[in-house]
Amino acid sequence: MTDATPQPIWNRPARGSRGPTPAHSRDDIVAAAVALADANGLNAVSMRAVAAALGTAAGTLYRYLSSRDDLLDLMTDHAIAELSPYPEASGGWADTMLLLGRHQLDLHRRHPWLRDVIHRPTGVGPSALGWFDNCLRVLAPVDCPVQAKFEAIAMMTGVATLFARSEASAPAVSFAGIDLARYPHLTAAFSQPATPAPDQDLFERTLRGLLSGLLTP
Repeated sequence: MTDATPQPIWNRPARGSRGPTPAHSRDDIVAAAVALADANGLNAVSMRAVAAALGTAAGTLYRYLSSRDDLLDLMTDHAIAELSPYPEASGGWADTMLLLGRHQLDLHRRHPWLRDVIHRPTGVGPSALGWFDNCLRVLAPVDCPVQAKFEAIAMMTGVATLFARSEASAPAVSFAGIDLARYPHLTAAFSQPATPAPDQDLFERTLRGLLSGLLTP
């Protein structure tokens, strides 16, 4: 009996063996899909829309991909590849992880749709594995269980996606028409004098605190 489990897109040929000579490569298809998602969001990405962007029929894309899910996986790995080459800070592992985290944040700012697909288990491709491997290399000097390192890397990605999402969607807060006297602790907080901004921005403070809490005794 043969194994019916479908092979990941990474393990399949770039195109089917049948049909005419292709006019486009798999990379062309993925680049067109990423451009559509960057411009109009993930919902704008369909096999038909990508084919139209390439000036071909939707049916031709199935010579390269079996489904839209394959396309989403390839888009995810294509975007994550932008994190390479990996930066190295002049300080220790914490400084380097912070720099890597900032690169993740910038990546999600460039590709807002990525935060909606990056956690798909089928989307863990070569670029994602390379990123994870590099983070483990940076954390090699840290004396802690490897599970804590896995958690720290995953949480760093979570912080980057959270900050990118907040920047893109957070509306201005207004208390107009609300009787704040009903909320004494909130009123007291707003009545406190302004304090100087900390030397570190919120992203840095959050990520440093998270890494320290997870990785150091």
